[in-house]
Amino acid sequence: MDTRNNIKPATLEEAFSIPKSGNIIEQDSGKIKDVDVEMLLQNVSQKKSIRDIFIDNKDDFEEAEIFYPSKMNEDKELETKNVVQAFSLENLDNISADKETMANNLFPYRNLASQEDYVASPFILANTTEVELHHLKNDCIIPVFSKDNEKTIAHQEFIDIVISAVKSAFPHQAVTAPEIRVSHQIKGRTPDAIHLNAKDLLEHQKTIYYERMAFIIKIPSITDVVNGNELSLCIGGVRSYNLENLYNKKTFEKFKFFIGFQNRVCCNLCVSTDGFLAELKVSSTQELYSKILETIQNYNAELHLMEMKELTQDYLSEHQFAQLIGRSRLYQHLPKTEKSQLPFLNFNDSHINTMAKDYYEDKNFCRLEDGRINLWSVFNLFTQANKSSYIDTFLDRNLNAFEFSKGIQKTLNGNESYHWFLS
Repeated sequence: MDTRNNIKPATLEEAFSIPKSGNIIEQDSGKIKDVDVEMLLQNVSQKKSIRDIFIDNKDDFEEAEIFYPSKMNEDKELETKNVVQAFSLENLDNISADKETMANNLFPYRNLASQEDYVASPFILANTTEVELHHLKNDCIIPVFSKDNEKTIAHQEFIDIVISAVKSAFPHQAVTAPEIRVSHQIKGRTPDAIHLNAKDLLEHQKTIYYERMAFIIKIPSITDVVNGNELSLCIGGVRSYNLENLYNKKTFEKFKFFIGFQNRVCCNLCVSTDGFLAELKVSSTQELYSKILETIQNYNAELHLMEMKELTQDYLSEHQFAQLIGRSRLYQHLPKTEKSQLPFLNFNDSHINTMAKDYYEDKNFCRLEDGRINLWSVFNLFTQANKSSYIDTFLDRNLNAFEFSKGIQKTLNGNESYHWFLS
């Protein structure tokens, strides 16, 4: 169902619970006040509050209410004063000049491409296949731990738990249906087909499940723009049965979960440290739900957006980019003692070759005419190349791309930690 025109635009303040530690704003007696921002990087000349990021003409708006997930379920009478009615952006061209000016003030990003203008592409490629949630629920068996026959937490249960946590944390936002990618299909057959050849099997005699599964859920009403690229809030996870010992008794099960942003231009994911759980170990669905909800509430979206925007301020020359590509390939073959003394780079030769090719050919993140490339584009070259990774390493590499890009930025500003990659 197309819910685009029913979504009320929201600021990040309205959508997130903003914890006091490490955030740019905090709540004090019902007012918003500035706190220490020494944590922010030093190379941005003009810093905007998260309110200014989303609303350029803030004088036209009254103070927005902050929705804290911990208070989302409290009964509260909603005020209807000064509420802006949502409407179709496509109809803006038909209104008068005065109304056109007003619309531009209300929607500063209305001239960006609409959702239909973006070319849909998977968030991960490699050897994956897209499936529907209905298929997982109705056509796939559930693996068990063989020694006690206890069932695992199925892929569809994981997805349903994340959806429930998202709706609890963002009750005023609409979410999209999950985009699900699977790989490594495990086939079987029913007992009555034990003597049949594979070609003679009927559909009801076949059983399947998928060893690896990744999915994302988008919240299209929470967006921001970085370097002309529209980002929307995105939540998802990864489950890989190959990380479990299914031949033993039931024990803690492992999941990967993230909350971050998706670049709608190329569908690349943007993941930060505080929004990613690399090894989420749980023993029940209730524990899985509580840890996912806690991660969503602790995610500092303001800082993540600020750090991504700061990547646009620094550039690599063509020579520096060539050094980065060459050193990244040498890194794979360094002796262990030397390699351990350098920052971790979780990309192999295949990824680096893709980056070198896209430096010249990618229509969104290629070099400038003088050969320079900003670090936001370098970061997206990493995440674009990462789409060829297997599901079980996909999110870890995505996070490494962000951390590595920030490390290169620090080197350009005097830090020596990543100097080897540019020397």
